[in-house]
Amino acid sequence: MRELPRQLSEDELAELFEGRTRFVERLAAVEDPLGRARAVARELDDAEKKEVLDAHPAIGAKAASARSRAEQGADDDPAVLRELAELNRAYEGKFGFRFVVFVNPGPRRELVPVLKERLERTREQELETGVDELVQIAIDRWRSS
Repeated sequence: MRELPRQLSEDELAELFEGRTRFVERLAAVEDPLGRARAVARELDDAEKKEVLDAHPAIGAKAASARSRAEQGADDDPAVLRELAELNRAYEGKFGFRFVVFVNPGPRRELVPVLKERLERTREQELETGVDELVQIAIDRWRSS
């Protein structure tokens, strides 16, 4: 397993987290940014958490980066994509930010029950869970790069 780096540039962090956000700027200023990412995330206000979640591509949508496309799987079943789009709209309508989940590459249909289950939670739970999932994604990206 690849050891986490003690320091990463803002550019490297922006790639791992799908964009430059205030969270990425804060991480770039600390030693061991991936190791401390969860602690830094707990210090973010709700608007900053929303910003970092919304930088990530929607599950089932056309991903911005090649890395995200590979992570989201290759299930192009139109019925699954429609259902994911509907669930994403419901999620964003309820919580006000994008659904983020750490997954191993596999069929997108496996994400449908996860999204449905998470729709039953509170906004506060989802803000915390979403940011934690985003940190897991970034750590996995570093280790697999």
